[in-house]
Amino acid sequence: MIYVTGDMHGEESRLYDKEWRKLKANDVLIICGDFGFVWDNSEREKSTLKYLGSRKFTVCFLDGCHENFEIINKARKTVWKGGYVHRISGNLFHLMRGEIYNINGTRIFTFGGGESEDKDIRQEQQRWWRNELPSPEEMARGAETLDECEGEIDYIITHEPPSLVKSSMLLRKGNADHVNKLNGYLEEIGRYCNYKQWYFGSLHEDRRITPKHTCLFNKIIPIDGFESLSLEK
Repeated sequence: MIYVTGDMHGEESRLYDKEWRKLKANDVLIICGDFGFVWDNSEREKSTLKYLGSRKFTVCFLDGCHENFEIINKARKTVWKGGYVHRISGNLFHLMRGEIYNINGTRIFTFGGGESEDKDIRQEQQRWWRNELPSPEEMARGAETLDECEGEIDYIITHEPPSLVKSSMLLRKGNADHVNKLNGYLEEIGRYCNYKQWYFGSLHEDRRITPKHTCLFNKIIPIDGFESLSLEK
């Protein structure tokens, strides 16, 4: 079975809660960015990544805006389930931007990346990486991949939401509207594609925002289990 969850930010406690213990051999868990366990190359981190890669189930993550892209991009690039990935350790993979993965007959389009709101106070290449936002080439790659299947996929998984969804969530919370070129790009993808459900992280909620857009944070749900979450009112 395929499961989806939200940002983890390198919190080891998440690896031992009851939801993780339910995962079985041959299951696949997809994390919607801000994985956070590929960060400083410390011995503790290496041990954690080895542990994750040795599970009988597969752990996959999209990149968010709090990742060490220098370390991630040094990992071995290979093909998994029909799309390019970085193999971090054993059964632990980084799902790359603009790829489609066919997992047990389910077609999933992924596109990571985001924008750190506090990047002005972060030190580049140590606490912030410029390539957290996708390049024009990566956006073109994503568009070409979707053109090849004429926009017919089952699920979209990203870190950031499309612009209209993000704006509505921020305004509901009373926050200033803040969208970027990535949100706009994702908005166009949503208009082009035919899909069942769109999962994203970033905004730290477990809620269906629209009938076709679900934000995830702490919950781990089956990829077809979006109706288990409350629809925003």
